[in-house]
Amino acid sequence: MKPTHIRLRRACVAAAAAGLFIGPAVAGSAAYGAPAAPAPSASAPSSPTPGTDEEFRRLTPAVAAQLDAAVRQVMRETRVPGVTVGLWAPGKGSYVKTFGVADKATRAPMATDLHVRIGSETKTFTVTALLQLVDQKRVGLDDPIGKYVTGVPDGDRITLRELAGMRSGLFNYSLDGDFIKKLQADPERSFTPRQLLDYSFKHPAQFPPGARFDYSNTNLILLGLVVEKVTGRPLHEVITQKVLAPAGLRRTVFPTSAALPAPYAQGYTDQTASGMIEDSTHWNPSWAWAAGEMVSDLQDLRSWARTLATGRLLTPETQAERLKTTPMDIPGDGYGLGIFNVQGWIGHNGSIPGYEVLPVYLPQAQATMVILLNTDVRYEGQEPSTLFGQAVTSIVTPDHVYPGKKPPAPGGG
Repeated sequence: MKPTHIRLRRACVAAAAAGLFIGPAVAGSAAYGAPAAPAPSASAPSSPTPGTDEEFRRLTPAVAAQLDAAVRQVMRETRVPGVTVGLWAPGKGSYVKTFGVADKATRAPMATDLHVRIGSETKTFTVTALLQLVDQKRVGLDDPIGKYVTGVPDGDRITLRELAGMRSGLFNYSLDGDFIKKLQADPERSFTPRQLLDYSFKHPAQFPPGARFDYSNTNLILLGLVVEKVTGRPLHEVITQKVLAPAGLRRTVFPTSAALPAPYAQGYTDQTASGMIEDSTHWNPSWAWAAGEMVSDLQDLRSWARTLATGRLLTPETQAERLKTTPMDIPGDGYGLGIFNVQGWIGHNGSIPGYEVLPVYLPQAQATMVILLNTDVRYEGQEPSTLFGQAVTSIVTPDHVYPGKKPPAPGGG
């Protein structure tokens, strides 16, 4: 499984196979600057098929037809209302297509300019803001969290590096039973960061700091507070001015309310008290804050995936630290500092009630893949964004299938 998002009932990482609140879980190597290509999965072809090369197939009309069929098959199986798929690779062409509806009531179609909530992709922005402070020598990755935030269990031992790398051992607040009940009873209510931490800190540590990988949204709430403490400014302002502006992202926002910038897709979730699927478009995302509150669209996520993976906003030294990974669940996958490497694809996935995103970058081919959905309803226990990512990459990058297992061909062919 891989890191994925901010789900109510689970806190682990759903690597490339299942996805997290974030997406996929990474089982990776020790450290790397530019990730090495993982070994092909057992089901992937041992040599390129006609029309392919080692890294990325040309996006010919025939390949586009294969992609159309694969996406539609996953839609039929998962009953996802709407999905947008974007692929771009220098010299290989592009594929940008929408499927299904953005609004089940009006039947308005999905469109490429729609905003969606991006869940745990927010973590990449929060950690980037933190790492910029590292570059400025205003914080150190091996500083203890207790230097900046009081009242943290083991706060004198847990480092900022361990928080960003999901190795703190702190309980994930979004798995706390009382938290889940309160949010489901009133999904429009607002939470403060300190309230979220209270849900976590009433639980014992899961393991000693640094002992292992365990995906926890609590870690990012703490890092958001660090950014605010050091800068003296609200997190949303820091990210807007220091990350979004220099990255050229004009359609990405860190909201301070439940409002969505127009145009936007309606979102649908089963993370409800009744377990029935409901429209969660205007649920208040404050409970996700630094771990998952942001909003973006297809083209901004395309740009951000490359910026994130190549470290354009950081020094090479700090980016190298970011890309050092801890194994997750699947051989060839690993989690760094607010970023994963899944079978060579670098980035992060995101899931929040009503929406999922998967923006990733393959350095070897300089290729970008972005997948947007207007639901987070799982299919047979798996994140739907993971299933789309798997179907798409099994066609265009057979040696880099996200998250590592090639599915059967559409229609059995």
